[in-house]
Amino acid sequence: MNITIIGAGNMGRGIGTRAVAGGHSVTFVDANPETAEKAAADVKAAAKNGAKVSAASLDAELGDVVVLAVWYGTNIEIAKQLGTKLAGKVVVDIANPLNATYDGLATAPDSSSAEDLAKAIASGAKVVKAFNTTYAGTLLSGLVAGQPLDVFIAGDDADAKGIVSQLVTDGGMRAIDAGPLHRARQIESMQLLHIVLQGILGTNWGSALKILG
Repeated sequence: MNITIIGAGNMGRGIGTRAVAGGHSVTFVDANPETAEKAAADVKAAAKNGAKVSAASLDAELGDVVVLAVWYGTNIEIAKQLGTKLAGKVVVDIANPLNATYDGLATAPDSSSAEDLAKAIASGAKVVKAFNTTYAGTLLSGLVAGQPLDVFIAGDDADAKGIVSQLVTDGGMRAIDAGPLHRARQIESMQLLHIVLQGILGTNWGSALKILG
């Protein structure tokens, strides 16, 4: 499949690396075109099975899957800017809506970044929560301590979740369907704890949330 990643920072590159390793083509878009070009150049080495990697502007045609690899708030601004271009697309929200002091969530108790995005996005776009619990460095290999990353997915459209799950699986990770989009509240809260624990664990953003059983 063709994937557009908006935001060519560390998380965008990490997700892009797993996508092209799974044989999917990726186009990077960033406010700084040079950043997008560098991300494309860095990720190309991981491409398999004919996957293509490129950079483009926000005006370019979007892929079937659009990953908003940007901060909470910026994701909503970009969705409004793109408008009807997102209609019919699977839109992946990776944002963790942290407050100004990084010790709580900025969203209302009865909402989440993904739900706020869904309210603002064009009709027909299918919002899926994913990748917010995976750190950028761990995505480069898709593993932590020899274990494949778990990617928690939430969404209201079964087909859209299936597409994101396939992307995750093809990239060598494990997709966990957490249920409807409102489960993003728990996924985002779970990652808040994971972030807060980094100093205590001393894992330097190299840990992962994993379900074992």
